[in-house]
Amino acid sequence: MGGIVWRESLRFVHQRGRFLSALVRPLVWLFIFAAGFRATLGVSIIPPYETYVLYEVYIAPGLIAMIQLFNGLQSSLSMVYDREVGAMRILLVSPYPRWFLLVSKLVAGVAVSLLQAYAFLAVAYFWDVQPDSLWGYLTVLPALILSGLMLGAMGLAMSSIFKQLENFASVMNFVIFPMFFASSALYPLWRIQQANVLLWHICSYNPFTHAVELIRFALYGQVEWTSLAVVSGFGAACLLAAIYAYDPSAGLTGRRGGPDAAK
Repeated sequence: MGGIVWRESLRFVHQRGRFLSALVRPLVWLFIFAAGFRATLGVSIIPPYETYVLYEVYIAPGLIAMIQLFNGLQSSLSMVYDREVGAMRILLVSPYPRWFLLVSKLVAGVAVSLLQAYAFLAVAYFWDVQPDSLWGYLTVLPALILSGLMLGAMGLAMSSIFKQLENFASVMNFVIFPMFFASSALYPLWRIQQANVLLWHICSYNPFTHAVELIRFALYGQVEWTSLAVVSGFGAACLLAAIYAYDPSAGLTGRRGGPDAAK
């Protein structure tokens, strides 16, 4: 596990473009999109906020979750490559249990996403987007870990279905943008309910919404218990699905001629 985490960390450090793109995307939303909509999209007093907040303060947790969403699926995209011609192909035929290798890969992806999330928070701090106290940067850590695990496990489960990068990259566009826009990342759910009840139900059942709310409340030292249950449960289900799919005796990789078919 240490070797896999260290390898992913080195890959992330050496790929400076990946780090910059992970930061530029949410910062563009924060500095440009939020500034343009500040006057038209006011946010009323809703938990966990005790006063009216600026729009950029409201969308910051959603942008952090977006970083983790992109990182989780991008890490799984590399899994598709590694599983076929990279280092993971060798590891998958090693004596190590498949579940341990997948968990190690998942932990490595979460570690990288934490670096990206805190780098974003550091930049946002100078834009006056910050929690009520510095303790918020510490209390948000468990929420970032849980949301990163859920989104990374979802990506691993998806990576077990596809053998080619082209197919997986196209599916990412059908997953990332609907999950992001059909959530509370950009607007409160009560506003969506006023506009469209069906869309409100979709957003309410969207796991990404609960990841955003878990991060939002954690930044203010609070726990959103419903979101905690949904993120934990959905993440565990995705991880179990990935472990099953990568099991050569029961899952999909062995039946489709994955790494074990070469033995």
